[in-house]
Amino acid sequence: MAIDRLKRPMAATRMAATARQLLDASTVCAIATVQQMAHVNAAYFAWSPEFDVVWLSEPLAKHSRNIRANDSVGVTVYDSSQTWGGPDHGIQLFGAAHEARRQDVEYAENLYAKRFSDYHEDELSAYRFYLFRPRRLKLFDERTLGGGEFVTARIGARGRLTWERTEIYRSHP
Repeated sequence: MAIDRLKRPMAATRMAATARQLLDASTVCAIATVQQMAHVNAAYFAWSPEFDVVWLSEPLAKHSRNIRANDSVGVTVYDSSQTWGGPDHGIQLFGAAHEARRQDVEYAENLYAKRFSDYHEDELSAYRFYLFRPRRLKLFDERTLGGGEFVTARIGARGRLTWERTEIYRSHP
């Protein structure tokens, strides 16, 4: 397999539009955490225009304990109805997470309630909101970017994306 790097940057507006479409592709994300060993958890999530991601979780769950010990987190979102051989798509985000602090709870709850109209705080009182602030994202959308093309960007203030690289994975040189 060969990996080619494109030198031409992608426009921030195009990356942001693609990222937003990919985040809307599913209401469930996979959250990767690490303490001594890697752990992954699936959760319903909501997201902000700045690409913050929030979810509800039990503070004693393995991934929640991992986040308290090591805030480094990876999140991936993809449409689970994709089929082998079709145009694939997904988004990966990399950054830091923490249990929502007092000043963050209303923000997280508003995002979550906006996405999930059936959410009722009183039914989930044992759970806490978690806030993930990504620093980088990786886009993969064969319909809009092309086959085997991965675009990586930094996430700056107010969700501003800055292109870092585009890699194209080719099955033959």
